[in-house]
Amino acid sequence: MQKVIVEPVDGGWTVNVENIDNPMMFASGRAAEDASRDLALKLAAGGTDVELELRLRGGERAARFVVLAPVQHEDRPLLLNVSRELATA
Repeated sequence: MQKVIVEPVDGGWTVNVENIDNPMMFASGRAAEDASRDLALKLAAGGTDVELELRLRGGERAARFVVLAPVQHEDRPLLLNVSRELATA
């Protein structure tokens, strides 16, 4: 499973893909979240399951999603919210 992390940095936000040393930089957290979701869906459409983690400015995890690759050729990737906070509410 490939891991994609959105986290704050000085001057903006980054989208980091585990084991790839080429973070994407964004001025806003919203733009970083949108790009990370699009990337996760594209990776899953290509057959790779993805864990997507969104972090807040303080470093704590805001949300966690798992994007599963399609089971059949016709299917779309499946995006699941697996954040503990929402699951127990």
